[in-house]
Amino acid sequence: MSLFDTRIPAVLLRIDRNPFHHGTLGAVRSLGRAGVEVHVVADCAASPVRHSRFVTRVHPPPPPGAAPAEIARVLRRVAAGIARPAVLIPMDDAGAVAVSRLGAELSPAYLLPQQARSLPERVADKAELAGICAAAGVPHPRTLVPAGASEAAADAWRLGLPVVAKWSRPWLLPPGSGLRSTVVIRSAQQARELYARTAEAGSELLLQAFLPPGPDLDWFCHGYVNRAGVLRAGGTGAKHLSWPRGAGLTAVGRWTPDPQVRALAEAVVAHVGYRGILDLDFRRCATTGQYHLLDFNPRPGAQFRLFTDTAELDVVRALHLDLTHRPLPEGSPRAGRLFVVENYAPMTALRPTRHGREAAWYAKDDRAPGRAMWALWTRHVSRRVLDRLLRLGKRSGPPPEARVVRQATARVADDEKAGSH
Repeated sequence: MSLFDTRIPAVLLRIDRNPFHHGTLGAVRSLGRAGVEVHVVADCAASPVRHSRFVTRVHPPPPPGAAPAEIARVLRRVAAGIARPAVLIPMDDAGAVAVSRLGAELSPAYLLPQQARSLPERVADKAELAGICAAAGVPHPRTLVPAGASEAAADAWRLGLPVVAKWSRPWLLPPGSGLRSTVVIRSAQQARELYARTAEAGSELLLQAFLPPGPDLDWFCHGYVNRAGVLRAGGTGAKHLSWPRGAGLTAVGRWTPDPQVRALAEAVVAHVGYRGILDLDFRRCATTGQYHLLDFNPRPGAQFRLFTDTAELDVVRALHLDLTHRPLPEGSPRAGRLFVVENYAPMTALRPTRHGREAAWYAKDDRAPGRAMWALWTRHVSRRVLDRLLRLGKRSGPPPEARVVRQATARVADDEKAGSH
């Protein structure tokens, strides 16, 4: 008999237009293997996710930058087609914030964790998180929120260059703007120029003290906070390789139990009363040894399948079981287990490992997404290389005009050849 109430489908919502979002595929496989019907509301036209045999149906997503009312219309349309309650799982911050705001409106068509509607937005907001950490006693990099361009320049000096610049609500950044959610700035002038784009970014600019990256310094904690407020499933892990290097998503991560990281996660969760899935990012200070909470993502992290215990429980399964009033099985951690994103770390994906490995794209029981990923990734990389070559060509300008030299005698020609070396 299945642990799951398979009468209750799952709906995965992703507003971000990232075709290489392997976390969505992980959620599809996790629930599909449990016999749960999985609907995906995302732009999957060019994504390997749509090739998974565990996808029941792909639905058109809200447009980029959609208002909550438009997101609600899309989700109501999906619910009408399913015609029974479903567990709704946002896969990105924009979706998590919107769904939390719309909680009352989406009920009872969707099952959602019960908490203050503003809470996912508060914890995802980088400026708000600094205040939450201070109140909860959780270490966090010193953070300043400048009120003007001159103040941004002064704050950069005050913190000590280089500093980390972040947009407090990165899900509001307009596509194609060239603005990045996080960037390291190395001069006061850079801080001034970045602040000038505040209106375009759609949220506040904040500056943080820079904690240098290094081996064994980047950590993460995934978990599910159940209806009773207890942190279940998930675990703590060390990031061995990121993409882009030093400050990006986890390309290679290892399940590494750390009681200190777990305790910090429990402290911040208890302080704010959070419920649902979470993905926390930490950086350990090489000087003090303290773990600093950098980000609180109120949704599954892309590498959540790393934390699949001996009972095959992960955070997505925990959410479905809890919201359908089913007991969560007790399993043991699989310490040492590895998570690898094959297109970002192909050599690691090929090496043998003693403690087991979870691949982002390849799966023996669902091979089509892996094949589609490599075809799509090859085209993507080829386009990037071609674009870079074209930019380099434009930068260098047209080749100089050929110069015709009249060679009157063989001696003159020999002299010119000798002078050219």
